[in-house]
Amino acid sequence: MPEGGVAPRVDGPAAGPISGGAGRTVGRWRAWRRSRPFWGGLLVAIGGAEILVTLRAPLPVILHIGPQGLAGYLVPVILLLCGVLLLAHPPQRLFYALVSLVLALVSWLTSNLGGFFVGMLLALVGGCLAFAWTPVKAARRG
Repeated sequence: MPEGGVAPRVDGPAAGPISGGAGRTVGRWRAWRRSRPFWGGLLVAIGGAEILVTLRAPLPVILHIGPQGLAGYLVPVILLLCGVLLLAHPPQRLFYALVSLVLALVSWLTSNLGGFFVGMLLALVGGCLAFAWTPVKAARRG
């Protein structure tokens, strides 16, 4: 120990994977992630984004086609929104999960076979995970 009895502060790689502020950040991230249907919401959002990316027609062509063409864009946008809302507002997870499940199945008809199956499957798995997720109950004292 150096003079004065105080050990020098170690920053950088020698400090280890979790030290000081990083440990608190990792702990807060873990607590936030576990307090909501994180993987379900993430998969629903990724599935909606994937379906949206597979649509290649420009908006004037879609509007010219009519409501069916507009539904092709509306379904993945709502799926993406449901994924974000699953992460932002977990108490309403059952509603958002059911909406995302129905929209994932509807995307089969409206959006290039559900984004060539990949987006539809991601949204279905994410909706199932979100529907099955339950919050951790606080430990009872006494």
